[in-house]
Amino acid sequence: MAIESNKAVTLSTSGVTFNDVIAVARQNAKVVISPEAIVAISASRKYIEDYAAGGIPVYGVSTGFGALASRHIDVKDRTQLQKSLIRSHAAGVGPAVEREVVRALMFLRLRTMTSGRTGVRVALAQAYADFLNAGITPVVPEFGSLGCSGDLAPLSHCALAVMGEGLVHDASGKEMPALEAMKTAGIEPIELEAKEGLALINGTDGMLGMLIMACADLAALCTVADITAAMSIEGLLGTDRVFAPDLHGPLRPHVGQVASAANIYALLNDSGIVASHLENDSRVQDAYSLRCAPQVNGAVRDTIDYAATIAGRELQSFIDNPVILPDGRIESNGNFHGAPVAYVLDFLAIAAADLGSIAERRTDRMLDQHRSAGLPPFLAHDPGVDSGLMIAQYTQASLVSENKRLAAPASVDSIPSSAMQEDHVSMGWNAARKLRKVVENLSRILAIELVTAARAIDLRTGLTPAPATASVVKELRKIVPGVGPDRWLSPELEAAVTLVQSGKVAFAAREVVKDLR
Repeated sequence: MAIESNKAVTLSTSGVTFNDVIAVARQNAKVVISPEAIVAISASRKYIEDYAAGGIPVYGVSTGFGALASRHIDVKDRTQLQKSLIRSHAAGVGPAVEREVVRALMFLRLRTMTSGRTGVRVALAQAYADFLNAGITPVVPEFGSLGCSGDLAPLSHCALAVMGEGLVHDASGKEMPALEAMKTAGIEPIELEAKEGLALINGTDGMLGMLIMACADLAALCTVADITAAMSIEGLLGTDRVFAPDLHGPLRPHVGQVASAANIYALLNDSGIVASHLENDSRVQDAYSLRCAPQVNGAVRDTIDYAATIAGRELQSFIDNPVILPDGRIESNGNFHGAPVAYVLDFLAIAAADLGSIAERRTDRMLDQHRSAGLPPFLAHDPGVDSGLMIAQYTQASLVSENKRLAAPASVDSIPSSAMQEDHVSMGWNAARKLRKVVENLSRILAIELVTAARAIDLRTGLTPAPATASVVKELRKIVPGVGPDRWLSPELEAAVTLVQSGKVAFAAREVVKDLR
């Protein structure tokens, strides 16, 4: 379960922030619709009611949908039109997506409603806020969205629940019929009216929510990657000279590279291990996986910054089709196409996969007695009798391989739908789903490097690590023992994963390096 937040997020016509999305999705922040937004919603609804009463064909109000848009719908059938839309489009299959994804998706769709561009009633917007505030989460199957015309199937499953149909999880995580959960929470089912069903499903909300959370998670993992790289450099008797500031900003001013180099340089400050071999080391240069860590880690940082720029633009967007303009016009458009979001989701998966790849190379180097500068084979207590961390690297290599497979872009594919009316789609939802797995795998890859580097540092007997890396090793040793005879390794690796994901690794390093980025 997500932790409870005392924060309340107020929705107005001006939009929301990344932190607002994460607070609602992950921390159960309450949602409040501002008086300003209520006025805007009511004004746009008046336009829809006027169109619904008139004789001019309006897509989704008095016509069918997709390839059936030429079909005129009688006034008496227009309420059924909206309900039928949601029921037919709630066609996802597979396991339920994560609670935080559904909460982000519902919150972002509500954000669009409060813009006054969709034509829904205030009661419908309030129902979404009530669902979020009651902790009711519709069951949204993983497969069904093409990332165009909105995340249609996922959003339809949410709309279906607000109608009192389908399945949900209540605040305790128990699965039950939507109507049962709504009765317990005192929420009345919504009877959809003109255009409202369409307004609930035409958006990039699912893929955008996952992009925002991925940006936050990957930014945190970049800091961890700098920490584990610094620890590996110590464990492998590498040099810190290549991270000096004058070798980065003045020579190659990539923002991310400068930040990662500064992190690693600061993390290695006052390292007795590094100092022990500076004057008598015959090696001219360290291997790329050590020496080029800021170039790779920094490029990932820059990719995240670019993706966050696109996500920020999308967060300022109010996507529906048709859309209500301030002068009352209702216009069809193609803003629901997920290409801008899909591309950066794929870009992030490529960058994150490569970050894991370079971490695995450092791990492998520490375990190979021919390349580890005197460390025992596989960092084993009694090599031969013990296998040490040999198979941890196998696990890490498996994760890296899986991420390389998942880095193949989803957005280059398009399968036409709706009888060729929707003949080009973004596959952005698929890009987002695989990115979540890449990020999860990356946290495991870095955790294995953490465990390996900490053991390598411990094996440099008589030498003192840097205060920052020593702080991280101390934190790890609270849950993962050091060198010793072989033992059941899986629980220790899982504990290290939890340490990485919790933020405690970065916190331990920041106790020494206050400005770690």
